[in-house]
Amino acid sequence: MMIWLVGIVGLLIIQYLLLLFFLKTGWKDHFIKTDELPKVSVLIAARNEEKDLPNLLRSLEGLNYPIEKLEILIADDQSLDQTALLIAAWAKKGANRNLISIQAEPKDEIQRNGKANALAILCEKASGDFFFFTDADCEVPQNWIMEGINCFGQEVGLVLGITQVKSKVWFEKMQEIDWWNTLGIVKIVTDLKLPTTGLGNNMVISRPAYLASGGFKKIPFSLTEDLEISKAIRKVGYSIRHQVSENFLVKTKAEKGLNALLQQRKRWMAGAMTLSWAWKTLLGLQFLFFPAVLVLVALHWSLGLILFGSKIIIQSLFLAFFSKKGGQKIGTIPLLLFDFYQIWNLSLTILYYFWPGQVEWKSRKYA
Repeated sequence: MMIWLVGIVGLLIIQYLLLLFFLKTGWKDHFIKTDELPKVSVLIAARNEEKDLPNLLRSLEGLNYPIEKLEILIADDQSLDQTALLIAAWAKKGANRNLISIQAEPKDEIQRNGKANALAILCEKASGDFFFFTDADCEVPQNWIMEGINCFGQEVGLVLGITQVKSKVWFEKMQEIDWWNTLGIVKIVTDLKLPTTGLGNNMVISRPAYLASGGFKKIPFSLTEDLEISKAIRKVGYSIRHQVSENFLVKTKAEKGLNALLQQRKRWMAGAMTLSWAWKTLLGLQFLFFPAVLVLVALHWSLGLILFGSKIIIQSLFLAFFSKKGGQKIGTIPLLLFDFYQIWNLSLTILYYFWPGQVEWKSRKYA
């Protein structure tokens, strides 16, 4: 039993050593400046976002891109609050701003997933050569568009960015680090040209890749439509890049309560279950590490604590270096405490995923 426990714990330590190695030796910056300024479309699906929407709209106003080559389409997806009114008032201030109203009618129902449905409608109306996607509860940087279009190359269909959770209290700070951890892994495997995911609140898709893949209109029903669109784009022969830089960093809100966080993770788990066995194995190691190391500490406390401490230190170095690539800094104390948050976070996520019940998302329920 000890051998199995040490093996599971050791594999995750080796994983982070490899991630740190590739981070330091194989980093890829995809930015190559071009003088061409194509027309781009910023596409956002909004539902019940009156609280956070003003922050997004202000950030869109500051985009550094010629206004005649930029169109912004925001869909109001049957909101029950003041979202539609806020978008309408904002759209009146600029000729390149448009409100698209999604109605509860058969002609407006392309996908059962509400967000995928809204994005499919937006993409059909978009005229840009590149489609930029973010969420209504996000804020985009000034040079977001310029960074995105300069990261494409031959046969590249999709470029991912990075997302930082805005944090003030401990619960939010742990969510921020959790995002850095996930994105760090995605960056490394994407640079290694391994299949990866999309990032719905910060990604760019070229028009040819979108059309060739069939777009959001053709993807199967899923609660993780960004993952499905990335699969569709890879399937038709396009590659994916992941650009990590301060100019391609979008900021988003943290989940404010445990129930909201678990609902989010249940959606993500549903998407993860559709990944390849290689990815499931990699994710499984993340989940198995904590029960294995806790049992190891109980059976042989000195060995268990040495291995647990080694993983925390190596993981912290990886996260510190990775966040620095995105122009951000994470404090040492939160990094060292992150695994103690993960123990209960991952445990509750697994329990909640398998617990019978529907997923509630933007006041909609999905089986």
